[in-house]
Amino acid sequence: MSVDAPRRTAYALLRAVHTRDAYANLTLPRLLAEGALTGRDAAFTTELGYGALRWQASLDAVLAACVDRPLDVVDRAVLDGLRLGAYQLLHMRVPAHAAVSATVDLVREATGPGPARFANAVLRRVAARDWPSWIERLAPARPGAGEPDEGPPGAERALVRMALQRGYPEWVARAFAQALGDDLAETDRALAADRPMVHLAARPGRIDREALLRQAGVGARPAPWSPYGVHLTGGGDPGALDAVRTGRAQVQDEGSQLMALALVATPLEGPDRRWLDLCAGPGGKAALLAGLGAQRGAHVLAVEPRAHRAALLADALAGVDTAQTVVADGTRPAWRGGSMDRVLVDAPCTGLGALRRRPEARWRRKPEDPIRLGQLQCALLHAALDAARAGGVVGYVTCSPHPAETVAVVAAVLEARPDVDWVDARESLRGVPDLGPGPSVQLWPHRHGTDAMFLALLRRRALSATDA
Repeated sequence: MSVDAPRRTAYALLRAVHTRDAYANLTLPRLLAEGALTGRDAAFTTELGYGALRWQASLDAVLAACVDRPLDVVDRAVLDGLRLGAYQLLHMRVPAHAAVSATVDLVREATGPGPARFANAVLRRVAARDWPSWIERLAPARPGAGEPDEGPPGAERALVRMALQRGYPEWVARAFAQALGDDLAETDRALAADRPMVHLAARPGRIDREALLRQAGVGARPAPWSPYGVHLTGGGDPGALDAVRTGRAQVQDEGSQLMALALVATPLEGPDRRWLDLCAGPGGKAALLAGLGAQRGAHVLAVEPRAHRAALLADALAGVDTAQTVVADGTRPAWRGGSMDRVLVDAPCTGLGALRRRPEARWRRKPEDPIRLGQLQCALLHAALDAARAGGVVGYVTCSPHPAETVAVVAAVLEARPDVDWVDARESLRGVPDLGPGPSVQLWPHRHGTDAMFLALLRRRALSATDA
């Protein structure tokens, strides 16, 4: 039998990700276009490819229980086929016989008859149980007979089960739980909120939200908190909109919009003419700041150290006379210290808050990454504070809820900075619910429908004699 195009395309996506470290969100649109896949075929391909990547470790745990050898010795090309088959069997409404036979054909086409027979045997074992039954076998809710139930009442066991059930690495599930005060029920809701909606931002001064809504048509609705935001509930290709093609609007998560808007909304005494975006590439927040700054008579200096991202940043800011792009290292200032009224430092981070948009990223990050990145984040936040004038405000932002990248970074910097006050960021996000006790703000997919963005607002003050 010939392999259908959607499954062949999903398989090509997995192979690109696993052999070339490709990014799924960049690779899949190209593969869909090359295969002329649209409508239901494109939707099936997307669900299958993204799903197999998102649930990779959980699928591998099931496959390991069905293979008579260590999974790491199974040919990678065969394993990717098995992942696609297992995902269809356990997470899609594909009849078992169709999922098995189509996957066996796929493996045969890609690797030969011997591996196809192996795949057939393995997938029949997978199909013997449904997903809840596999979860109970691999991570039972209660200890077996004779096993001690140690530690806080089943907390670690529940967390391991939750990670497997939701398709996340255990260390990421633990980080989410820590950020949510070890509330396991809410942690489960946060991990389950894994279906992102496309958000757009109307760029101030170029198009208003009402015009963008009309252009986006059926399925578009106003974002609940960003006055520039539009949610596309009906899917579709946002790049096909004229406003996006011409740079009058951009694809940008509402949480990302709120980070820039909160910085601009924070009260400021004295001049408000010089704004700095310290880690600006590829330009989403910088473009929003530039539009707002132009309306308020402020000049935006957008900084990016990497040339290719700086080029994207320059494109995003093209046509805004009050914005300038600089290729520079934010920790080695190319500007006069103490000269900026507002500073945004959208620090490089693990991106754990946007894993729902990047299905393969959760398996590429390592538990040590937040600690390693924390050193850079501290250095950038110090540089941002040095750039701010007395009375100026700094917004520290990460797309991660991991405490090592959020509150720990801010606390470490504040300990060394007697010239800085921690401002309550909730005051700059009035109307947004469930922001926690402050002074920092953590957005969540399950609470706000946004990426898990973190914001701390800091105000630099002049040192007094007692501070020195």
